[in-house]
Amino acid sequence: MEKITSFTINHLSLQPGIYVSRKDPVGDQVITTFDLRMTSPNEEPVMNTAEMHTIEHLAATFLRNHEVYGSKTIYFGPMGCRTGFYLLLSGDYESRDIVPLMKEMYEFIASFEGDVPGASARDCGNYLDMNLPMARYLAAKYLDEVLNHIDDSRLVYPF
Repeated sequence: MEKITSFTINHLSLQPGIYVSRKDPVGDQVITTFDLRMTSPNEEPVMNTAEMHTIEHLAATFLRNHEVYGSKTIYFGPMGCRTGFYLLLSGDYESRDIVPLMKEMYEFIASFEGDVPGASARDCGNYLDMNLPMARYLAAKYLDEVLNHIDDSRLVYPF
């Protein structure tokens, strides 16, 4: 079998950033998959499931309610390796196109207070596995260390 594209990226030099992972034609549309890499693979500790689960709930809620991107959001969810998230948007985008959206989303997460949307037994299959304080910390760290001064080295995959 051929390696899938995400397994051909050099994870030894991959740093936190926003990367276009792939673009898939679907009918007359393009679906752009973004790699929102929050930690340095094989260098930094991975994120724990509780904070990733919290970020997932907050980000998905934010994106699906966004005035511009709500109708373009296909999916937001965690990577199995727990170093980041995938975001799928309807449209042909480059990484730089969504930097303002990601800043807005991670600011929302970093400052979120109150009950995490969907964090109840009725709404979620693992609602007790949440950690809002750590999710807020990780969102603020990603903003400060990556998003607020992102350059091309964090927008295009290293090969």
